[in-house]
Amino acid sequence: MSAALTDVDVVVVGAGVTGLTAATRLTKAGHSVVVLEARDRIGGRLWTDTIDGVRLELGGQWVSPDQSALLETLDELGLKTFSRYREGSSVYVGRDGVRRTFDGAAFPVSEYTEAEVDRLTVLLDQLAGQMDPLSPWDLPGAAELDRISFSTWLEQQTDDVEARDNIALYIGPAMLTKPAHSFSALSAVLMAASAGSFSHLVDADFILDQRVEGGLQQVPLLLAGQLGDRVITGTPVTSIAWDADGATVNGTWRAKRVIVAVPPTLVSRIGFSPSLPPVHMQARQHTSFGIVLKLHITYPTPFWREDGLSGTAFSPYQVVHESYDNTNHDETRGTLVGFVSDENADELLRLSPDERRARTLASLAAYYGEKALEPEAYYESQWMAEEWTAGAYATSFDIGGLTRYGATLREPVGPLSFGTSDVAGLGFQHVDGAIRVGRMLADSI
Repeated sequence: MSAALTDVDVVVVGAGVTGLTAATRLTKAGHSVVVLEARDRIGGRLWTDTIDGVRLELGGQWVSPDQSALLETLDELGLKTFSRYREGSSVYVGRDGVRRTFDGAAFPVSEYTEAEVDRLTVLLDQLAGQMDPLSPWDLPGAAELDRISFSTWLEQQTDDVEARDNIALYIGPAMLTKPAHSFSALSAVLMAASAGSFSHLVDADFILDQRVEGGLQQVPLLLAGQLGDRVITGTPVTSIAWDADGATVNGTWRAKRVIVAVPPTLVSRIGFSPSLPPVHMQARQHTSFGIVLKLHITYPTPFWREDGLSGTAFSPYQVVHESYDNTNHDETRGTLVGFVSDENADELLRLSPDERRARTLASLAAYYGEKALEPEAYYESQWMAEEWTAGAYATSFDIGGLTRYGATLREPVGPLSFGTSDVAGLGFQHVDGAIRVGRMLADSI
């Protein structure tokens, strides 16, 4: 004799920001809700943890001024922010291997390269300004832009290699965490449009403006706190049987509606009966995560400040393609956060942990000097090794996939709805986008 089903109005799959935003919104509207989370923790791609005595933001962490949905949520939850340290000079290592410091918007490259970077920035801003990030496939010329890689598009625009490499850096390694030859020019424009403009992506003082005191994971933790025992962790959803009247989840929960708030790449880990329409399965096979090592390097003091540096450093030609002062607001020790992505990450992951550490610290020393070689603590966030994520920061389409399948990822199937920050318009792949998608999913119910 089978066990009795537990009836609710809505089952939410996934206790990340999208799922919890939807669940709290539905609960306030009077719906009965349960949230099922595979992990034994709350937060999805947000994770604040103390490792070797240092509080680290292992996942997402920054808040920019245009992220109004996130800012509203922080205010509602009573969370405070603090500014990223940015006083002093920035560091750039050029194609010639020479380290140069600079202040403000001045960029230490040749006049021609700087002019080409500025020209390409204007061109990308114009394209992004014409795009609705919720429907990038409607941009005039979208099909053509989606059929060529971003690197090919850049080659069509300029003969300056260093200009191309720097423009590619901001969208490829830094945001999509993929090589620029592996995603389309349209995907690049979407990344810019989702941030308000390409100029915003270029401006570290804008896109990496604020951090949350105590860590950004407090957002999902506090949302989950409002739901209480409606959130059940350690419960992977393995089966959803659905019909016109609702769905049965894991053979235990019966609901009128189900919100599947997991990355598109993880949807296939659920057995659907009947199967999802073929186009839905195909669409999710054409999205993939990028790969990135997020480095957390702590020193007895933020020595770079004494050297007149802000901590901001970047180069398309370094293993660590960007690094920032990530010192906690309540700490006297100094912490740098750095990133190694796409093909550089592939290479480092073939090395032993000691060899990898040596390579990354040598890259930091190219920016900050010999003092960077002797940290007090060293840690790598490897989201590609997380079973219930398997990559970072978000999924994106292969070449041609955005126009072919983009609209499908947000389409409901019967009583089933789908969404995460991976399918957001504004705030794509950010917490702001996750909140926006969570609100849309709840409002559709």
